[in-house]
Amino acid sequence: MVSDPQACLLSDPSSPLTATFVPKAGMIGTSLSDGGVELLGQRRGLAAYVSDQKTMGIPLLYPWANRLSGNGYRVEGADVTLTPGTGGVHADEHGAPIHGTLAGDDGWRVSEQSASSLTAELDFGSRPELLASFPFPHLLEIAITLTDRTLTVRTAVTATTETAVPLCFGFHPYLRLPGVPRSQWLIETPAMRSRIVDARGIPTGAVEPHPATTELLGNKVFDHGFDEVPAGAEFAVSGGGRRIEVRFDQGYPAAQIYAPAAEDVVCFEPMAAPTDALRRGGYDVARPGEPGVAQFSIRLR
Repeated sequence: MVSDPQACLLSDPSSPLTATFVPKAGMIGTSLSDGGVELLGQRRGLAAYVSDQKTMGIPLLYPWANRLSGNGYRVEGADVTLTPGTGGVHADEHGAPIHGTLAGDDGWRVSEQSASSLTAELDFGSRPELLASFPFPHLLEIAITLTDRTLTVRTAVTATTETAVPLCFGFHPYLRLPGVPRSQWLIETPAMRSRIVDARGIPTGAVEPHPATTELLGNKVFDHGFDEVPAGAEFAVSGGGRRIEVRFDQGYPAAQIYAPAAEDVVCFEPMAAPTDALRRGGYDVARPGEPGVAQFSIRLR
């Protein structure tokens, strides 16, 4: 992990659990350590995330999570054009805009901080280059607490004009179980609905039920999207006497499960709307005077 002088270290007052977030690098979580054992995938590290948007740790995916099926979308009669390489927009290997525009963004301001909590905000509406890709002025706030072996991440979106703000964001926690072979990781997922995707990772429109499942990860590969995730749903990975739970506390009715073949990580990604919702619809909005709030938590057993 790259050391950063502006990193904020949080400590759980009741356990050896610590968490590190870097506001000036897109408010990314770079570490979740239990007594010195790192539980987040470091991948290519913080420097590559800032310079090349190569995700690691717990990155924020904003203002949309996962992919869009084209370089533009239409909201309330307004057409928005996205240009990869401009305004924070970047594309996947198929040219699809992916994971929004705030990767590594240095516009965050810390508003509150203590030994076990951190709150930071970003004034999206003050940034013309961001509004070019997502023309909905608002204030974005993330509040993080670490207590009772639980990391809680609460996000609030507050419209700053009379224009409602689409809620399509998410997070991408890369979880790992050090010292336990990937094949022996036990993963648990709730009952929800699977959204079938094509070879580019774009939903086809087909859906099927996904019952609650407990299975060994083994040599399985996942990059699967879901919706109809109930509030309070729990995902988990366990092995070697350790269990990591991801709870979708509120405001996350969609999810992505990602477990690549070449890396010992698994991701249970909370999403405020399904993949490609900005183009297809199916998202909630933060209306003037009614902030949109979403929260997930990671609990260690």
